[in-house]
Amino acid sequence: MFSPQGPSLRELVVQALSSVERGYDLLAPKFDHTPFRTPDAILDAAAGALRPLGPFGRGLDVCCGTGAGMRILEPLCQGRITGVDFSTGMLAQARRAHPDAEWSAADVRALPFAADFDLAVSFGALGHFLPAERPRLFAGVYRALRPGGLFAFPIGAPPPIKSREYWALLGFDLAMKVRNAVWRPPFVMYYGSCPLSAVRTDLTAAGFTVTTVPLPALGRRADGSPRCRLVLARKP
Repeated sequence: MFSPQGPSLRELVVQALSSVERGYDLLAPKFDHTPFRTPDAILDAAAGALRPLGPFGRGLDVCCGTGAGMRILEPLCQGRITGVDFSTGMLAQARRAHPDAEWSAADVRALPFAADFDLAVSFGALGHFLPAERPRLFAGVYRALRPGGLFAFPIGAPPPIKSREYWALLGFDLAMKVRNAVWRPPFVMYYGSCPLSAVRTDLTAAGFTVTTVPLPALGRRADGSPRCRLVLARKP
């Protein structure tokens, strides 16, 4: 499915009926051949927005998966770069792709770092956390950053309610809620659970100063607003 090197429909079904950790362990060898990997266009746009704010010292990729975010951290950071994820399968793929980076197997809701990093990034991970879990995630990133450190991640604008994308994402979220109501263990992945306003509120409560910058390279909506913004959460 997706490409000759990607997972089959059966493999995706097995993954979807597993826990989040086990599902990504299973998918890891073929993950980079699916649309779930963060597209290079998003990585490049984020790097372009962060470049004028650097250079940075040490860098951290939160929920690093197979290490796509290292494409940003390597040129932006002058110190060591580290990826953290709870899927050992995904980390194994990341180590092969980026042997010079450091890797940590950990639940990012309890990050094992304290004032170690100057830049933290995350791509495509917020949907794996229920709204009630975000404060723990953001508090851990806050602890992991040095004073003045920056936490950056892209967040898309909600699609227009009349668009096919809106109804496709809504349908996916409803299907996941039904799946999690009738099947254990749960697989948390929701596209509509992290609007910018709620994310900003949670980041501010964690102690961050929050701004955003548009990513114009990713296009604009019909009203002229950007389709995607980069959230910049600064630790004072």
